[in-house]
Amino acid sequence: MINALGSPQSLLLLGGTSEIGLTLARKLVADRCRRVVLAGRPSPSLDAAADELRALGAGVEVVPFDATDPSAHPDVVDKAFVDDVDLAVLAFGVLGEQTLAERDPAHAVEIATTNYVGGLSTLVPVSQAMQRQGHGAIVVLSSVAGERPRKSNFAYGSSKAGLDAFATGLGDVLRGTGVHLLVVRPGFVRTKMTAGLEPAPLSTTPEQVADAIVSGLRRHRETIWVPGTLRFVMSALRHVPRPIFRKLPI
Repeated sequence: MINALGSPQSLLLLGGTSEIGLTLARKLVADRCRRVVLAGRPSPSLDAAADELRALGAGVEVVPFDATDPSAHPDVVDKAFVDDVDLAVLAFGVLGEQTLAERDPAHAVEIATTNYVGGLSTLVPVSQAMQRQGHGAIVVLSSVAGERPRKSNFAYGSSKAGLDAFATGLGDVLRGTGVHLLVVRPGFVRTKMTAGLEPAPLSTTPEQVADAIVSGLRRHRETIWVPGTLRFVMSALRHVPRPIFRKLPI
């Protein structure tokens, strides 16, 4: 269980090769987390991540997981919850190509299936499993792109908007059950997924996001923005009239 210092002793990382997720896993293993379940598509990268965390002192299990196969997700969760899971992190997702999504419905569906449908079909069984065990925390990696999708990346933004709304509502339902849900809304994060893109203002790093998650969990926050300044930026952008918003260079 999460100890008196707020440190989880077991972790389920859905998206086992996520740079943000693995950065968080390293921090948690350094702070008494001893069981890690990495759920991801089988690959040398997933095996390397498992080996690295084992070298840091964690017992690591690897579970095959494909975000685009919702029918398999309840079984993935069952395998992870053979023992208690203190913290489950949904860290998978695809950015996709906006211009391709505008003309290729299959690509648009791939983005939505991975980011939105995959999120729902894992959140539901994870939340049920945690309620059965009577404790735990869930972290959902959303994005500021979902707060007001813009024309430059509305395919990705709309999928994150859906995930964010579902996770926020689920967090309200879980109040009083012993399960805490934290929605994380980072801005532009400098990772392999965003390599080659021009960093946006207030861009951040996996390390900064992971630190914010640890702090948010210990403070029992329900929503955090990374960096925190984005909370006020997005509050302002949400109220910009649409004719003006669509002309902004964002």
